[in-house]
Amino acid sequence: MHVNEKDINEQIRWAQINADVLRSMENPRPAYWVAVAVCIAMVSCAVLAEIYQYNEGLGVTNLNNPHMWNMYIATFVFWIGMSHSGTLLSAILHIIHADWRKPIYRFAEAMTTFSLLTAGFFPLIHLGRIWNLYWVLPYVSDRGVWPNFRSPLSWDAFAISTYLSASAVFLYIGMIPDLAICRDNAKGWRKALYTTLSLGWRGDDRQWRNFRKTYMLLACFLIPLAVSVHSIVSADFAMSIMPGWHVTTFPPYFVAGALYSGCAAIITLFVILRYFFRFEEYMTTAIMEKTCKLTFAIAMVWTYLNLIEFASTWYGHNIYDKEVLIYKATGPYAWIFWTMIFCGSVAPFALAIQKWRRHMPTMFVVSLLLNLGMYFERWMIVAPTLAMSYEPHQFYMMYGSIVQWAIVFGSFGWFGLLFLIFVKVFPSVSMYEVKEMVFHRRRHLDHDTAVNLGRRARDTGKPATESH
Repeated sequence: MHVNEKDINEQIRWAQINADVLRSMENPRPAYWVAVAVCIAMVSCAVLAEIYQYNEGLGVTNLNNPHMWNMYIATFVFWIGMSHSGTLLSAILHIIHADWRKPIYRFAEAMTTFSLLTAGFFPLIHLGRIWNLYWVLPYVSDRGVWPNFRSPLSWDAFAISTYLSASAVFLYIGMIPDLAICRDNAKGWRKALYTTLSLGWRGDDRQWRNFRKTYMLLACFLIPLAVSVHSIVSADFAMSIMPGWHVTTFPPYFVAGALYSGCAAIITLFVILRYFFRFEEYMTTAIMEKTCKLTFAIAMVWTYLNLIEFASTWYGHNIYDKEVLIYKATGPYAWIFWTMIFCGSVAPFALAIQKWRRHMPTMFVVSLLLNLGMYFERWMIVAPTLAMSYEPHQFYMMYGSIVQWAIVFGSFGWFGLLFLIFVKVFPSVSMYEVKEMVFHRRRHLDHDTAVNLGRRARDTGKPATESH
């Protein structure tokens, strides 16, 4: 029986992919455990602050008239925005068959799920009376209590629950072939877990056909869903008559901002995972460059939409909107406003420099600056409008109390802890899709080699053979 040497090499390569990814789940760098400890400390800080707020009431947050919304809602919008890039970009790039997404889409989709789980806490914390959570859900009871469908709280409840369910299913379905690989190589509790989650995957032709159809169908479903979810979040503001909020461009502006902050977070997590799990061979500088170019393009779209909003307000006839814009640029929140402009519109030009795009520490710092700018952007949407509303007696500048800061600080630890647990238990790089990428690349190179040999034979008039 003739054995093709190239097939043997390909099998060895595929076995190496399995070994590298499985080893990452067992033996990360020591810095991984330091990051876990830091995240636990941050979560503990938030839990203590929430217990204090629960016992003392919302008065400890300084929330009052007119600041009934403040840091909690700004942080809620930030986390909802960060959730969009993972699943949305993964779905879009899957439909257009972009191979460079394959080593990074798994952790990006996980980022979506954990961002939504983090965002869901803030309406509850802002509600104060957490035990009344079920009031926002449409349930039938003897009291006949139904939610007020004109309330943004109800809109957000439907949006978050729908998007979280769809994103979790999309993430899980995409992992099934890899879970079967983990099942075949694991022992103990891991083997029992992977056996249950892999749903008896055998990898035969029928299963792969059904898997491809299901995954493509979910990708097509998630794209309009993701856009609609953040449009609903923008409607929380745009449906009001408050100056600075009643803006028709808010839905595309919020979607662009969501993609922007999500892409910046992908760059941050890309660098972290690349270091923690020694994924330099899979998370390459070429993939980083493509991600940075995409982030830069979205940053320019976001900047353009910002300029449209500023120009329409400045040249419009609504004096209240104009006063809020001037207040943002020159008032007590001016330092936040100009930091937002620098981090969101100036810092992205670092992504346009090829030398910097290929330098991981630089990209890590730049991605943190981009997300700092996007957090400040959410703050500048909420706080200045409430501090400069229609009635002079409502004029009141406010920064978050230490309780709010502690809970917001802890939310980043909660997200980080969920993410770090996920990448330790589940493969953060899609093994089967990386194998497909290697196979397609090899086939493409073989085709190019054959074409070049044919041209050489045609030019020289002699049979050409590939040298080894």
